Amino acid sequence: MPTVVMMDVSLSMTRPVVVESSEEFQRKNLAIHGLTMLFEHMATNYRLEFTALLAFSSLWELMVPFTRDYNTLQEALNNLEDYDKTCLESALQGVSNIVQQEWGSGCPCQVVLVTDGSLGIGRGSLRHSLQTIKQRGDDKKFPLPFLFPSKLYVMCIASAEELQYGDALENLEQLLNLNGGEGQIFTMEGPLCLKNVQSMFGKLIDQAYSPFHAVLRCGNLSSDVQVFPRPEPVQLDEEVDPAPRTILTDLEIVGFIEIGDISSPPVLSRHLVLPIAVNKGPSHQLKYVDELGAGAPDDMEEDSSSTQMAGKSPNFCVLLHGSLKVEGMVALVQLGPDWFGMLYSQADSKKKSNLMMSLFEPGSEPLPWLGKIPQLGPTSDAAENPYGEDDSKSPFPLQPKNKRSYAQNVTVWIKPSGLQTDVQKILRNARKLPEKTQTFYKELNRLRKAALAFGFWELLKGVADLLERECTLLPDTAHPDAAFQLSHAAQQLKLASTGDSQYAAFEHNITPMLTDFSGGAGDRDRL
Repeated sequence: MPTVVMMDVSLSMTRPVVVESSEEFQRKNLAIHGLTMLFEHMATNYRLEFTALLAFSSLWELMVPFTRDYNTLQEALNNLEDYDKTCLESALQGVSNIVQQEWGSGCPCQVVLVTDGSLGIGRGSLRHSLQTIKQRGDDKKFPLPFLFPSKLYVMCIASAEELQYGDALENLEQLLNLNGGEGQIFTMEGPLCLKNVQSMFGKLIDQAYSPFHAVLRCGNLSSDVQVFPRPEPVQLDEEVDPAPRTILTDLEIVGFIEIGDISSPPVLSRHLVLPIAVNKGPSHQLKYVDELGAGAPDDMEEDSSSTQMAGKSPNFCVLLHGSLKVEGMVALVQLGPDWFGMLYSQADSKKKSNLMMSLFEPGSEPLPWLGKIPQLGPTSDAAENPYGEDDSKSPFPLQPKNKRSYAQNVTVWIKPSGLQTDVQKILRNARKLPEKTQTFYKELNRLRKAALAFGFWELLKGVADLLERECTLLPDTAHPDAAFQLSHAAQQLKLASTGDSQYAAFEHNITPMLTDFSGGAGDRDRL
């Protein structure tokens, strides 16, 4: 999950603060100190995180594009210059642009806004932006909510009491709500000093950047792993009293299955599984393991005390990754009560592959073609090998007990174009009466039933008006039966549009009007 850091470099950030040391500090210095702490944490525990640094005042500038090089980020942070007033709206638009250009609109992103709570003055200030948000056209929309899934964290180099003197805190809360409420506003507790800014950024780290460590087990074998990015809680909408479900820190492999049998299943999220080994030295430091390409990516292989490889030690996770890669299989893993996922090897280059974990929808039957996962068992328990003696067949997909029919004639209008197509089809057949009499009434009854099901009475009246208009536009050479059928169909639709149960019964079908011309025309066609 990439991160964008928005650093406020307006003049208000240069306001001095009183600290215990003799050195003079500005709010900007406190912000840099807090971000340095965040970058050091991510360099140690979130080395796979892509991070970008954006500086803003009345304009914005991308100081560092998305990178894993935290030395570059730190250098750019230390060299930030001071500019003029704050204009948060343009900076948010800049964030939206750079994230969509780099990751598209489907990748979740975390946005960390570091500011002193001074929201600018006059046109371009956050206050002005929020006041005019409902008076804008489509070409000047406010950039929130972002067009990609996101969480917005606001780090205020100010105390809550200071922000409450004006409407700054209220405006920032409104900003958070505009983005769907995902994220949090952090303020400094106590005086503005290095200790309190460390405490504030520590809370951000605990909430958004704490690593997820787990134990991966298979029988008597186990391995300590880190799951990246941290899996988010899942909430089921269909439950009466839904409660967020989180995966356990004890992940149990329940079986293995061919990649071809599981195919490309729908998943909630995908995560990288990094094997780690515990250093037996005095620091008890966690170290990444890199064997058979199972460890961290190439840019993590630099000599660093926090990412020193412990490849000499036997590791079950490395063994699992190599086995899945060679055998072309996946491991089914239990994430929690009645919740499963899968572990598999995924190559990101010709020489590098990673152990990945995908989370299924909670439930015992997330993949219908496999049946209920708790009911799967080893092939040795079957009376005969379900894959055949030469692995020429597969027991999957399971055939459902009741054969479902997908040939149901259900009309659904999701977009206006779908409704327009159905109406045009009726009018085309109307212009070819009486040859298309049966098709005309078939399409007419299909539209009538859908309109009645949706309570769309106005549609019936509108189509009736269109049929009456078609009747008046018939050429002199038209068959006499065409006018009768159009008038009859229009009258029946108008009666149904009244909602009267006598004419608006769902099971009722409009039948062709019997005329003297109908039989004669049919006889002439057969001669």
